[in-house]
Parts: sequence; structure tokens; C-alpha cells
Amino acid sequence: MGEFIGLAAVVMIFGIPLLGIWTSHQQKIAKLQVQSTAEHTAEKAAQYASHIQRLEDRVQVLERIVTDRGYDIATQIEALRDQRRVDEDGAGVPLGLSKERV
Repeated sequence: MGEFIGLAAVVMIFGIPLLGIWTSHQQKIAKLQVQSTAEHTAEKAAQYASHIQRLEDRVQVLERIVTDRGYDIATQIEALRDQRRVDEDGAGVPLGLSKERV
């Protein structure tokens, strides 16, 4: 029975402080994990905010284009279609011709 009391005393002398050190270490690790997660979350939020701002800027430009009364979208679309027809039909003068042939 005396050996048990001696073992219990040793465990109490060394075990309790070790348990406190281990608990303190675990708390520090948990705190570092929370800080890391918070920093990562803040970084992601800033990236999303920047991306959203760029998209909003682009939408504003498109809104100005569409609502500008002097802007004739239909005419420009037709001009692009006409250019495509010219390119597909092979119309125009080849750039490789010299002036002597003319």
C-alpha cells in the first residue's frame, strides 16, 4: 500500500504540471489555427471583393454602351457581318502583289 501512495505522490508531483503544460500547448495550437483560418478567410474575402469590383466596373461600362443614344449597335453588328462576308468570299486585293503587275 505504501508503494501505491508513493506512486500516487510522484504522479501528482510530475503529472499535474505536465498536464498543465500539455493543456497550455494545446490552447496555443488552437489559437494559432484560429488565427490562420481568420487570415485565410480575410484574404479570400479581399480577393472576392476585388473580383466583384472589377465585374461591377465592367457592367457599368456595358450599361453606358447600351444606354448611350449616339451608339448604334445594330450598325456596328452589320458592319462586322459585312466584313466577315468579305473575308469568307476572298474579296479584296492580295497583299503580295507588286506594283509592276498593276
